[in-house]
Amino acid sequence: MARSQATAGQVLLARVEAQAAVLAGLDGAVRADRPDAVHRMRVACRRLRSALRTFRRLLAPGSADHLVAELRWLAAALGRARDHEVLVERLAAQARELPAECRPERVAAELERWGRAEYRRIRPEVVAALDDPRRRGLADALDAFLADPPLRGRAARAAVPELARIAGREQRRTGRRVEAALAAGSAPAEERDRALHEARKAAKRARYAGETAAPAVGAAAERYTERMKAVQEVLGEHQDAAVAAAALARQAGSSTEPFGYGALYGRQLSAEASARGRLPEAWARASRRRLARFG
Repeated sequence: MARSQATAGQVLLARVEAQAAVLAGLDGAVRADRPDAVHRMRVACRRLRSALRTFRRLLAPGSADHLVAELRWLAAALGRARDHEVLVERLAAQARELPAECRPERVAAELERWGRAEYRRIRPEVVAALDDPRRRGLADALDAFLADPPLRGRAARAAVPELARIAGREQRRTGRRVEAALAAGSAPAEERDRALHEARKAAKRARYAGETAAPAVGAAAERYTERMKAVQEVLGEHQDAAVAAAALARQAGSSTEPFGYGALYGRQLSAEASARGRLPEAWARASRRRLARFG
């Protein structure tokens, strides 16, 4: 996409077309339960939904609402299986790093047995979503959107200044949520974790805005994307540790290896604290005003 000729609408449509193709190509892999297929389909849903929401001012009012809702539905239907898979992989890997007195292989084996049982229970939800008429309807709706894009007049604006304006808006939005999360540091854990989770979602949306802009903008948008990704990853580590700690607390009562579970629980609390400690530096690098100046 030539930087000097692209319009903001063309950039948005290129993003939607590319991610719709990814989504369409993954049904078979997800049905076959191939490694990482559910994750890739879920990410494609998120990237599509983020593009339609972040660039909504380029579209006729309300024209993408149905698509956004259906993409949210499919991502949620895929979510439990993927989240559980990531959780068990994390905990089993960390279990094998425990000292010998924690009986690491026994802890890991127990976690993996629990993981397999839960995955067998959850997996039918994924297949049911692919078989649901809503899945076919979503594919048809994406095709219709691309065949007759509901673009507004402002979509004809030159891409780079419009994309810079959007990136700046997403940067400021992320900043407000990061500041709220940092201010919640002394709040009860549930309130603090909720604020950090909201900041993570904002950083992810900003990152996706940068990814969308990169083909038209180049290195400046790639740099913006990397800085926002770094913030998202720090916050993602906190979220993963918080979810893992909660799962360990639920499972510990039925475990035959409570000492190992306790050691793993302590690791999650340390990982949460480490992520919170790294957040200010990551955000300092992502908050620089010139970062969103793509011109």
